[in-house]
Amino acid sequence: GMPSQPTSLHYASPYQLSAYALALKAVGEIIQDYDSDKLFPAYGFGAKLPPDGKISHQFPLNNNADNPSCAGIEGVLESYLQSLRTVQLYGPTNFAPVINQVAGAAAQVTDGSQYHVLLIITDGVISDMLQTKEAIVTASALPMSIIIVGVGPAEFEAMEELDGDEVRVSSRGRYAERDIVQFVPFRDYVDDSGNQVLSMARLAKDVLAEIPE
Repeated sequence: GMPSQPTSLHYASPYQLSAYALALKAVGEIIQDYDSDKLFPAYGFGAKLPPDGKISHQFPLNNNADNPSCAGIEGVLESYLQSLRTVQLYGPTNFAPVINQVAGAAAQVTDGSQYHVLLIITDGVISDMLQTKEAIVTASALPMSIIIVGVGPAEFEAMEELDGDEVRVSSRGRYAERDIVQFVPFRDYVDDSGNQVLSMARLAKDVLAEIPE
């Protein structure tokens, strides 16, 4: 929806963060402690970009293609809010491009010195399920994990399927080498008003549940 409308999950009132911003802040603060330089490349997916209205599924939130890194979770939040003012949210919603991008970076690390964690914050709508499964199966051999945080009231069946707890994710007969996706429905961790995390400890435990030691 339009970020300026109260019905949008991107809507921030003067009194509270939007559903997306709260999830980003809460989960970001949990995982940032595992990063040494606190510089986080941040991307948006599913928007028309100025000036020509080109649809993109991996645009840097800070509008800097040469250096998409933001300083700390506060920097990511700032870039997200700035980006909302300049881009036009637009479908379809494709996950595969950004998964493949992080997989490409993870594939460069062959000596075990680095591990990549991709955090995807989504309302659960996905337009490229087949390509996303293919990307996850390929990425499952690499030093990376994916945390998917679902915001809003959707049913999230597709996200549960990508999590692969019941059935390992497969694509064209190939199964993921390991379960690299953890899905967390954010609404299970906030109060009825939707602006207060009930237990950061419980959220942290579940967010980190499938990240290797």
